[in-house]
Amino acid sequence: MTMGRAWAGFWALAFIWGSSFLFIRIGVTELSTFQLVFIRTAIAALGLNLVAFAQGRRWPRDAAGLGDIAFLGVVNTVIPFTLITWGERSVESGLAAVLQGTAALFTLVLAHFAFHDERITPQKVAGLLIGFAGVVVLGTRTPAGGDSAGAGHHLLGQLAIVVAAFCYAVGGVYSRKAIQQRLPPIVVAAGTMTVTAVITGILAYVAPLAGGAAPAAWLSLTPRVAIAAVTLGVLNTFLAYLIFYSIIATLGASRASMVTYAIPAVGLALGTVFLAEPFDLQLLAGATMIVGSIGVVNLRW
Repeated sequence: MTMGRAWAGFWALAFIWGSSFLFIRIGVTELSTFQLVFIRTAIAALGLNLVAFAQGRRWPRDAAGLGDIAFLGVVNTVIPFTLITWGERSVESGLAAVLQGTAALFTLVLAHFAFHDERITPQKVAGLLIGFAGVVVLGTRTPAGGDSAGAGHHLLGQLAIVVAAFCYAVGGVYSRKAIQQRLPPIVVAAGTMTVTAVITGILAYVAPLAGGAAPAAWLSLTPRVAIAAVTLGVLNTFLAYLIFYSIIATLGASRASMVTYAIPAVGLALGTVFLAEPFDLQLLAGATMIVGSIGVVNLRW
């Protein structure tokens, strides 16, 4: 891939991943949390496994390799996908996109303890303080037209998304620490999506037994929700992973990961334009602090 095509893929990926929050917000209006995650990951698992098979890649057969896939499937996909989807039942899509950006800050803290070459410096501490101050600013923001009960659900939804960001950080550090040299990325992606689809597919039908929402019949969905769910699987998960791994090969992991900067801005813009989500100075301030903190952490003098 040429450098120009790689950067085109970078910006396409920023838009694709940024739009995920829009489609999740639409999907949860008619689908249960587990059902939406299942649809998304089942589609992605099918596509990624076909690509891996076509490339001659196979799942590991040893206990360590299968354990890696199982761990990442639960920690890096099942839990964060579920928490973000559940959180967006009460949290605007744009705000969710901003809060997920804190994954980069959690990664910074975890990497300090996991890697000798990733120590926290005063510059990184400054970035952390700015970023988490931004989370506080967003957490104290009252949703437009919300009562005290609605504000409580809104705060819980935000907390769920922040915990999801922490899970992404754990998964990212684990990937680099344990499996970077052992498993091809396409195999890891295919495996983790398969694990997630199996677990959430089961939970979607078990949840009603514990008082949770029952899965919706596919034919009962409005076209808007059905399209959002399929798009999440095909575009925002399956194709997004393929684009990400292809641009890593040209740009390198460090530059490719800078897509994190653009995702909150895309999420905010799409939520405001297509869902008429409220946009106020407090949201702008918190979003600026979180995105700016990532810049401070990665700034090279």
